[in-house]
Amino acid sequence: MDTKKKTLELVQLALFIAIILIMAFTPFLGYIPLFVTRITILHIPVIIGSIIMGYKNGAILGFIFGLTSLINNTINPTATSFVFSPFYSIGEAHGNLLSLVVCFVPRILVGVVPYFVYKLLSRKDRGSTVALVSSGIVGSLINTILVMGFIYLFFADSYSLANNISSTALYIFIIGIIGTNGIPEAIVSAIVTTAICKVLIKLNFSKK
Repeated sequence: MDTKKKTLELVQLALFIAIILIMAFTPFLGYIPLFVTRITILHIPVIIGSIIMGYKNGAILGFIFGLTSLINNTINPTATSFVFSPFYSIGEAHGNLLSLVVCFVPRILVGVVPYFVYKLLSRKDRGSTVALVSSGIVGSLINTILVMGFIYLFFADSYSLANNISSTALYIFIIGIIGTNGIPEAIVSAIVTTAICKVLIKLNFSKK
């Protein structure tokens, strides 16, 4: 890669990182409080960055997404922040190293998987609506399903207690969150990802 292209890539990456940070630390923008937890739209710039700049830069953006989640859940916690931060505890519920898995692994994958979905479905058309919509949906659902799946796997009892539900009802509760939060987030992600990526691709921002 020549110097000019490398510089352009770094500028693009810095711009996406700045967008994520602004969204993350602007109240009620990137992280939206909802009872004892938060919903987020921060996966959207990560997905767009993955499609436009490739999976390696997408993974960096996903890491930044995870880092903002760690910081937010440490300094501005909710009742369930222990699942995202090893530095926060409430009552008998304590965050630990597995909190970092919940916080980072799904978010990094949000920056990786959509790129390959897009590449697979857009072989003959870089601006394929099907490819962009699919990438937006997959990226969003990866975040929701993996985060909630890891919570169920690693923190079932503590998470049940924090939400004042029985451990036997937790599975239904998590499925409910995936349905009520995850599906609307995926729809919004598909719409925004498609709209923005089509513009950026036409302006030749995409490196692929």
